[in-house]
Amino acid sequence: MSVAPEDIETLRAQLGRVPRGVIAVAARCACGNPTVVTTAPRLPAGAPFPTLYYLTHPGAVAAVSTLEATGTMRPMQARLRDDEALAAAYRAAHERYLEERYAIEDVEEIHGISAGGMPDRVKCLHVLVGHALASGPGVNPLGDEALALMADTWRPGRCSCDVPRASSPVAERG
Repeated sequence: MSVAPEDIETLRAQLGRVPRGVIAVAARCACGNPTVVTTAPRLPAGAPFPTLYYLTHPGAVAAVSTLEATGTMRPMQARLRDDEALAAAYRAAHERYLEERYAIEDVEEIHGISAGGMPDRVKCLHVLVGHALASGPGVNPLGDEALALMADTWRPGRCSCDVPRASSPVAERG
């Protein structure tokens, strides 16, 4: 896997720092800029890193942060505890996340640990949304739900980047 130099520069601008351990762009904005990156399970300096799918798009990050700040995770956590079908789907998302990470590298220190609180908790919507965007609809139910909740603020089919790529596909602007 490789990442284009222009993607690294976009990521640097999005994150405000040099990106670490990026091995692929897992999802893109409608204009072509990175939205989610695949991060190596072990960072270049040697630290284990469980967050395989890292949300980078500033508009998406802000929208998810708003969901977290307004308490969206509490009712999700309660439903996860009470709804067996939701719990099963969330556990399946956890298992898929692990399989995808193991396909890159199985890091002993984080073996069996996914991210975002999966499979039992709702800890980080940024991770769940990143997973949903990288894997597509129907894989991470709470990531899909968060995407639906933030659709008025940010959605993947509408570019909200400050500077779209010159070679970007035609995108809905908003």
